[in-house]
Amino acid sequence: MTRGRCREIATLRHFCPNPACAYRGWVGWGNLRANGHPSGGPWRQLLCVVCRRYFLETLGTIFHGKRAPVELIVCVLACLAEGLGIQGTARMFEVDPNTVLQWLLDAVEQLQAFSRYILHDVRVHQVQLDELFALLSTVKTSEVTAADAIARPERSPS
Repeated sequence: MTRGRCREIATLRHFCPNPACAYRGWVGWGNLRANGHPSGGPWRQLLCVVCRRYFLETLGTIFHGKRAPVELIVCVLACLAEGLGIQGTARMFEVDPNTVLQWLLDAVEQLQAFSRYILHDVRVHQVQLDELFALLSTVKTSEVTAADAIARPERSPS
């Protein structure tokens, strides 16, 4: 490019997603250029100068293809993480419950991918056993039978 502003962007978090591209998966090689904001949206369109493919910078994230503001999606997911139900969260943010459910499913997919990639080889040396201790204490005091404790799929009561 000889005219206008420089289109090279920081590619510390982006790479070409095209499986046929020689630069696929490599970050920071300078092969990506910014190509504006399609339809005036908040996300940039990126161009790989090697394979000449376009893609949005949100490709592979939970924000890809979403029209809602990022802040809204993050707040909804934060409420769900705090234990508020899908219906309550939908009422609070005036969003359809099916939309909230879809955002939650997208977040779960991202978390599973993160876990497979990052947490697959974690060696744990110390484990928090407070829930198990509380459950075993209730079994010991005969408040809960051993069979009920084994069959209990959710967390023990406070």
